[in-house]
Amino acid sequence: MRLLLFCSLLLPVMMAAEWKVDHATIAGPSLKHLREMFDLVGLRTQYGGEHTGGVTEMGLMSFPDGSYLELIAWVNASAPHPGASWAKFMDEEGGACAWAIHVDDIGKETARLKAANIAVQDPAPGGRRRTDGVRLEWETAGVGPGDRGSLFPFLIHDVTARDLRVYPTGKPTTDEYGGISKVVIAVKDLRAAIALYRRGFGLPQPKEQKDAHLGSTLAWFPGTPVILAAPLNSKTWLAQRLAKFGEAPCAILLKDTGHPRSGDTIWFDRMVSWFDPGKLEGIQLGME
Repeated sequence: MRLLLFCSLLLPVMMAAEWKVDHATIAGPSLKHLREMFDLVGLRTQYGGEHTGGVTEMGLMSFPDGSYLELIAWVNASAPHPGASWAKFMDEEGGACAWAIHVDDIGKETARLKAANIAVQDPAPGGRRRTDGVRLEWETAGVGPGDRGSLFPFLIHDVTARDLRVYPTGKPTTDEYGGISKVVIAVKDLRAAIALYRRGFGLPQPKEQKDAHLGSTLAWFPGTPVILAAPLNSKTWLAQRLAKFGEAPCAILLKDTGHPRSGDTIWFDRMVSWFDPGKLEGIQLGME
């Protein structure tokens, strides 16, 4: 009995340590404009097609580790889109808006989260048709408060082969970056957000540091891609973003594969460099 209890307590910790970002989403009103901004900083993306329902379309930059950046925008920004996910981010050029982790058994994971007293939606179907006509199908479940992938990552499970979704041409769109290493989530109350993550995923206390770049206190759970960021005061960029968009991803870090660079800042003993936020019109995208 003691062994069974010990294993059950370990399960959430083991799962958290195995986390890997499936994808992170950056939103704007125009996919063409998003892709042009990424071109300006040397990041090449590929058109991925329209989502089921024809309301949004996406482009992507996929990496060797199987993760990818998704650029999402309206197919027709002037058309009505009631209840669409990330609508405010697309309408108001919000940039980073969501992220997802892949799970093999979405029913099992939603049940585990419910048992941990974390709000979770029932799995719902989704899909997209690639430009070559290949139909992609998956199911997702939102976790926690807010829109899908805001405070917590949403869960995604592929019905069709995952490689068809991630690698439209059969291989990563780039090998210049290894993948998505960190997702930084803006939160209003750092202590409350830490407690929710620890309850939901059995995590230990995070490491913390002050950060001048975002004007925040950062809390990173080692072994995961999760960094929580709370504003240092009401005048920082992060505080203004929270007031406008609420709790959601605010920055994304890629895995650097050896680009010559100088670090703009140090996060948890790792050098972080940022792509030009002027060319990206405020999108906080970096590499470590």
